[in-house]
Amino acid sequence: MFNIGKIKFSSNKTVLIAEAGVNHNGSIKYAKKLIDKAKEANCDIIKFQTYKAEKLTTKNAPRFWKWSGEKKKEGSQFDSYSTLDSFNKSHYRILIEYCKKKNIEFLSTPFDKESVDMLVSIGMRGFKVASCDITNFELLKHIAKKKLPILLSTGASNLNEINDAIKIIKKCGNKKILIMHCTLCYPTKPKDANLNAINTIKKKFPNALVGLSDHTLGIDVATASIPLGVSAIEKHFTFNNKLKKSADHWLSILPEDLKILKNRCNLINEAMGSGEKNVLKCEVKARKFARRSIVSKYNLQKNHKIQMKDLDFKRPGIGINPKEVKKILGKKLKKIINKDHIFKLTDFI
Repeated sequence: MFNIGKIKFSSNKTVLIAEAGVNHNGSIKYAKKLIDKAKEANCDIIKFQTYKAEKLTTKNAPRFWKWSGEKKKEGSQFDSYSTLDSFNKSHYRILIEYCKKKNIEFLSTPFDKESVDMLVSIGMRGFKVASCDITNFELLKHIAKKKLPILLSTGASNLNEINDAIKIIKKCGNKKILIMHCTLCYPTKPKDANLNAINTIKKKFPNALVGLSDHTLGIDVATASIPLGVSAIEKHFTFNNKLKKSADHWLSILPEDLKILKNRCNLINEAMGSGEKNVLKCEVKARKFARRSIVSKYNLQKNHKIQMKDLDFKRPGIGINPKEVKKILGKKLKKIINKDHIFKLTDFI
């Protein structure tokens, strides 16, 4: 259990992270609108991405996604990322201050050490590590040494790689880790979501919190993860699926779906309960009147010796419990009893 700002991460609540990424298209106006929409949807956190293309990728690195809206159809990762890396420290300072004003926690995923330092300097209170950096130990160590909570995404990785990353982080004295199950496909088909891996991760790392970074279309798969006890769900969103420039717009959910997902998080978290099986306050009345008591099947005379054939078992449950029938078999009645009389132990000699 840990906090990022005022947001508590625990095993019995699902924090919703609105992943804005670079869907701001390099516009502060758009970024603020995304913050507004995330807040209106009652999200706990809005998260951006902080990188410079020249520090992220070589000039000729092939793309691993398909999107018809690319400016250069046959271009590289560098071509794509360089169109959306214009924000600098002053821009992020504006965004973090705007988040404070709107009372929603600000996060951004850093992709290099300089971005890590910059984000800490403006007051960011936690980190998200992208799936692609789970084996980037130098970056992991740099982040871990900041001693802030880390949300570790695990797309395209295996348990050994996750374990190695966690060891690196803990070796730096940081134990505030949430492991985020993720499938690194854009978009992810439901058959590839592999939600049961959440339980596998929990079993392998019993002391860690586990969440979901979801890339499926819509909110059904994300909703299905909530009963599995995820401590956080991260979901890409935009305010307009038809916007260009960012390849994430078309596969992102809209604010209205983001709000529905948040409501489902709250509802399902509440419905999951404590896991203990005891009589609840709301059940007391039903327990009393829907259960059965031992009653007389016929009119019975004084001194009659009770036999099983004399008895019936009917509502309400305010008399002798049917499971205690042996206590009255063979007993004699003190008085005349009418049919459907609810027996009490004081009815017998």
